[in-house]
Amino acid sequence: MNVQPRPVGLDALVSTLKAAGESTRLRILALLAEGDLTVKDLTTILGQSQPRISRHLKLLVEAGLVLRFPEGAWAYYRLAEPALHGGLAASLLAALDFSDLPLERDRARCDAVKRAHAEAAANYFAANAGSWDRLRSLHVSEAAVEAAMREAVGDRPFGSLLDIGTGTGRILELFQDLYGSAVGIDPSQPMLAVARANLERAGIASAQVRQGDVYSLTMAADRFDLVTIHQVLHFLDDPGRAVGEAARMLRPGGRLLIVDFAPHALEFLRAEHAHRRLGFAHDQVRAWCEEAGLETVRVVDLAAPDGAPQALTVTLWLAKDPRILVAGTTRLETV
Repeated sequence: MNVQPRPVGLDALVSTLKAAGESTRLRILALLAEGDLTVKDLTTILGQSQPRISRHLKLLVEAGLVLRFPEGAWAYYRLAEPALHGGLAASLLAALDFSDLPLERDRARCDAVKRAHAEAAANYFAANAGSWDRLRSLHVSEAAVEAAMREAVGDRPFGSLLDIGTGTGRILELFQDLYGSAVGIDPSQPMLAVARANLERAGIASAQVRQGDVYSLTMAADRFDLVTIHQVLHFLDDPGRAVGEAARMLRPGGRLLIVDFAPHALEFLRAEHAHRRLGFAHDQVRAWCEEAGLETVRVVDLAAPDGAPQALTVTLWLAKDPRILVAGTTRLETV
């Protein structure tokens, strides 16, 4: 959907242009157009001190060009939504020549930072591939989560399942009696080795696993009846982009089931377990689904047990592709 920015008054527009009219701040806007970043990320990319970067970000936030999202001891920054001043930011960036040498260097450093994040997560997975299910059980009851997932999906058989970030392949096992065929995608070869062993042990021949990038799935679009993203988004630099890619895989009328942690403040998960995000609010995931053209039809919270400070609340979001097939064509369903 193409959202037009709201008009602003003369003084407000001049203030906004003044905030953007500085080379470092324009470079920050260009970097944030590629995805969310922290102050630490930006200091590494731009080679400037933390106080200077924080000052630039403060001015951009005050001008409404950038949004700040605190998460525990960290904060992520992103461009404002198009309906706010993000439309103006997009217009400014559209006028930039991204082949300009400083911008090319920034992009290269940004790619390196994101590769380092991905490698940290991959190293963690590789070191813990054999005990990943056990580690997850330390934080939340998987039995309760799986029961809620089954209830959300229902008991009606469907054609095809895609599990993004399949890990040990547990979701492929969980829904094996419902799907006709299934594919699990994961970037980690050690995790895929565990998943293949688990599927073989369970005698599941209708599912396969592949190495793949959650941001750039190589399968044809409009292919799957159900896509699941189970405890994956908190490891990603750009969860919204992954949700959009998952939505692209859905057939008309297909469903997306997202399972992840509710917002929390357990910093050790970031420091010791490669979590990039400390949970997600209802509206945040709902907004990503809507941006991807999906309608959120159900949200369920599974609260942590009383007296378990290390346990986490888990949230399930079920969204639906509003398109339906009519006589071999695709149209939007009217509600």
